[in-house]
Amino acid sequence: MLTEAKLDLMLTTPSARMIEDVKKIKGDIIILGAGGKMGPTLAILAKNAFEAAGCSNRVIAVSRFSDPFAMKLLNDNKIECISCDMMEHGAVDRLPDCENVIYMAGKKFGTSANSAPTWAMNAWLPALVAERYQKSNIVVFSSANIYRFCPISYCGADENASVEPVGEYAQSVLAREKMFEYGSMTYGTKTLMYRLSYACDMRYGVLHDIAQHVLNDEPVGLDPTAFACIWQGDANEIAIRGLLHVSNPAAKLVVTGPECVSIRKTALKFGELFNKKVIFTGEEQPTALLADASKCCQIMGYPSVSMSQMIAWQAEYLLGGGRTLNKPTHYEERKGDY
Repeated sequence: MLTEAKLDLMLTTPSARMIEDVKKIKGDIIILGAGGKMGPTLAILAKNAFEAAGCSNRVIAVSRFSDPFAMKLLNDNKIECISCDMMEHGAVDRLPDCENVIYMAGKKFGTSANSAPTWAMNAWLPALVAERYQKSNIVVFSSANIYRFCPISYCGADENASVEPVGEYAQSVLAREKMFEYGSMTYGTKTLMYRLSYACDMRYGVLHDIAQHVLNDEPVGLDPTAFACIWQGDANEIAIRGLLHVSNPAAKLVVTGPECVSIRKTALKFGELFNKKVIFTGEEQPTALLADASKCCQIMGYPSVSMSQMIAWQAEYLLGGGRTLNKPTHYEERKGDY
């Protein structure tokens, strides 16, 4: 049975290629915004990789740590934590110097009702961090939401595609990138824009959302038609290994799975696994928010976990009553309202 403890172990066990790469990372890593969905396992993964490689690099996790589960997981794994609200005046300046920064802080949901905090978190705070850590290597978590919807027959937007963000959340994510890009231009900071599309770890993610709809006899929306996603363990490894691929001018990297997957077929597969009849709503569309991870696969290697494996794990986890984060992805959203 796939328990939450086993899931965390799977997410924090480094691959051989990661262990080899972290040997080349010089200095410590500070993770800003480490208390979210991906941050705790990313921090532990980095620490475990350094230890497996025989390195003494420190891993420092910074967050408000509003989630007690995240804080406990980090403490249980002896991660050095700094409790900090980076939006408070002077808070970023008081953080320790560090050679490597992974920036994960951000705000998405609630934007449509009150957008000012989203813009502050996604644009103003990055400007402060870019200035504070101008001498560091920085991997900046971004999103494929900055791209336009593209035809299903197209393989998705790559790093050279034009950005056309829809809605204030996506616009503010592009502003985050621009603040760090400005910092890179101004201070010579080596930076990587990490454009992620749908990480999955069984407690949340697009697969989780589709599976929950099927399991609870709720209709599955067909409007997005197709999607791509990546195992969170692979996504976290790419973020950490990305510190070796920062550059000036700032580099860009699309991060997702290599497969374009049908919403309908995925839901029907969960129907088989749950022995449930699938209810659909909406109509399939000719376009979807898709990204092309060819460059990522070329430089980082293919993800270690396939889509079929993630689907099987997702079903097993939910059937076993595994804890979920209750943070839906809203993958059905086409107008950018979050």
